Amino acid sequence: MSLGKCCVSGHIHTGEPTGSIQEIGGVSTYVSLPSGDYDKTKALLFLTDVFGLPLPNNRLLADTFAASGIAVYAPDLFNGEAIDMEAMHGGKVDLPAWLSTHGADVTRPVAEKVIAALKAQGVTRFAATGYSVLLFPNIALCDSAGTDTIQVAIVAHPSLLQVPEDLEALNKKSTPFLWHNALKDYHFGPEQQATAKKILGDNSAHVFIDWEGQEHGFAIRGDSDKPDVKAAAEGAFKASAEFIKKHL
Repeated sequence: MSLGKCCVSGHIHTGEPTGSIQEIGGVSTYVSLPSGDYDKTKALLFLTDVFGLPLPNNRLLADTFAASGIAVYAPDLFNGEAIDMEAMHGGKVDLPAWLSTHGADVTRPVAEKVIAALKAQGVTRFAATGYSVLLFPNIALCDSAGTDTIQVAIVAHPSLLQVPEDLEALNKKSTPFLWHNALKDYHFGPEQQATAKKILGDNSAHVFIDWEGQEHGFAIRGDSDKPDVKAAAEGAFKASAEFIKKHL
């Protein structure tokens, strides 16, 4: 599937992140923990969009998940080479070239290092949430070496999805999987969404939420000054948090 400007468009959100950068398994990781007691055997792996940890939106949303009662770990999947935020404001970026060196073969091992380190600290169950192109490590982790590396998966407005191959692979798994579909998405649009529902429709593990009028990126880089976009982003977070609590 071709990639367009909407993969690097969006809005930078304001706010003061409350987490911290720590080394987890040798990987620079943004860590955000609940303020009160929480189950230390469970963790959320927050897979950022292409702008990575430098984008405040990613850290702020990780904090919001932590406030819901789960420990959140957002690894620097790109080893300091996330796409510059200036790309959102007309800066030039060769996204296909960048993706060629930051694909699943690079990001998945990074995520697995963090998972291994957290397991050594006593974490036994993982949820993972991914945005835009970060669907691919999420899918990979659902079928890592034939085991359930993560127990709950969530994706919002995915791109680079191989249809129908990735969907058929997911249909063989029973991992609870929540899909946030933007109905005005040009990457994973209505046709692809319909195909996903057709292939996965009989698999009760998969839940689809369609967000009317929303475009690619709404859940992480949407314009919070627009009431409908803000409401959709907040709704997607709430549904995700509830999905994690139910299945993790």
